[in-house]
Amino acid sequence: MRVATLGYQTWGHRTLQAVLDSDHEVVLAITHPKSEHAYEKMWADSVADLAAEHGVPVHIANRPDEDFKAALKTAQPDIIVANNWRTWLPRDVFDAPRYGTLNIHDSLLPKYTGFSPLIWALINGEEEVGLTAHLMDEELDAGDIVLQRRTPVGPKDTVTDLFHRTVDMIGPITLDALALIESGRTDWTPQDRSKATFFHKRSEEDSRIDWTWPADAIERLVRAQSDPYPNAFTTFKGRRIRVLRSSVSKGNYGGTPGRVFIHEGDGMVIVAGPDARTGQNKGLVIERVRLDDGTEVPGREFFPHGGGYLGR
Repeated sequence: MRVATLGYQTWGHRTLQAVLDSDHEVVLAITHPKSEHAYEKMWADSVADLAAEHGVPVHIANRPDEDFKAALKTAQPDIIVANNWRTWLPRDVFDAPRYGTLNIHDSLLPKYTGFSPLIWALINGEEEVGLTAHLMDEELDAGDIVLQRRTPVGPKDTVTDLFHRTVDMIGPITLDALALIESGRTDWTPQDRSKATFFHKRSEEDSRIDWTWPADAIERLVRAQSDPYPNAFTTFKGRRIRVLRSSVSKGNYGGTPGRVFIHEGDGMVIVAGPDARTGQNKGLVIERVRLDDGTEVPGREFFPHGGGYLGR
C-alpha cells in the first residue's frame, strides 16, 4: 500500500521506520516542528530526519491547514498511519485515503484517551498497559479497534521501563494492523465509550506531590516521573526537592499530611493520606532526592531528623 505517516518524536519515528522496512511504499511523512516543551524534548527522535534519509517527502505542520491538505492530496496515499500526532484531524483528512487513517495510541483504549497515558496508568495502579491500533474518526482516540497488544506492569516498574517496552511494540502492531486492513477485513471492534477516560497534557504542576494522596499513590507518582521525565517534587524550608526513589512505609503513621516524621529503612517517613489524622495510614519513605543544582542526596542524609512539613 501507499502509506503516508503522521507522527512526532520517537513514537512517530518508530512507526515510520517500521513502514520503511516493510513492503509498503511511504509516499509522505508529516510531522510537527521541534518544541521546547519538557515532554517534547525527550524521546525526540526526528521523523523529518528519518524521512529525508530515505528520500521521503516531508511536510512540517502544527495542524491540518491548506498546505497540509495539499501535500496529502499530492501524495495520494491508500492509508494514513498516525502516531503521536498532537492536533485534531477533520474528516476530510482522516477519511480521504481509500482505507482511512490508522492511529497507534499507547494505551488500552477506551481507557486513557488523550495525553501521557503511560504516566496516568502507572499513577493509577493499572496492572497492564499497551498499545491500540484503531481507525480514526471525528472523536479523539475513539475509532474502531483493529488490534491491541499488552504488557504487564511490575511493582517496581518506572514509566521509563514502560516506555521502552511499549515503544518496542510499535513496529509489530503497525505492520500487523496494516496487513489485516489490506486483507479486506472490516470486522473491527467498536469501543465502549461508556468506559472511556480522557486525560490532559501534563505540566509542571502535575508533578507536584500532594501529601493528602495515599502513600502508595505517591510512590507510583515518583515512579511515573522517573528520569528523563520531570521528577515528582515537593518543597522543604523554601527549597524544591525532587523525589527520585521512595517506598511505602512498613508502619502506620498519623498526624498531618506532609509532616517529616521518623527514619525508617533507608529514608525518612512523610505522613500521607486523606485521613492521616486516624493513624491508620502508611507513610511515604523518601529514600533519595535531587536538589535544583543537580546534587543527589540519600533521604536519611537530607532529613537527619524529623520535624517540619513538606509542600508548604
